[in-house]
Amino acid sequence: MEPASQGLSIGALAQAAGVHVETIRFYQLKGLLRTPGRPAQGIRRYAAADVARVRFIKAAQRLGFSLEDVAHLLRLDDGTHCREAAMLASDRLADVRARLRDLQRMESALAALVQACDTRRGKVSCPLIGSLLQQVEA
Repeated sequence: MEPASQGLSIGALAQAAGVHVETIRFYQLKGLLRTPGRPAQGIRRYAAADVARVRFIKAAQRLGFSLEDVAHLLRLDDGTHCREAAMLASDRLADVRARLRDLQRMESALAALVQACDTRRGKVSCPLIGSLLQQVEA
């Protein structure tokens, strides 16, 4: 590991944050992470705060926030915008709940089709394939 007084190289930042170097560059391109100046030695250096920021971005993405949402959340991180952040999270939660309902419908339909396939024997049309073909023809 590199001395903390010198800061982290981009590779060390990526390793500390658990991402690839390309991810760091992508976040910089999107304006989510600062690009430090290049000193005379030629190696950009990052601070511990940059590690925390990358980890924050990844945590927000795991919760389903888009990079645009993450940028918005980062702009709200001054301690005075909790209501606005909660509204953004509430919208995300509604989307997750809608997806869960869709997944539950899909699970139910697939379970019924698998059950129908298991009960059919002999030379009969497969209920699963037949159901999918009906949807294609509709």
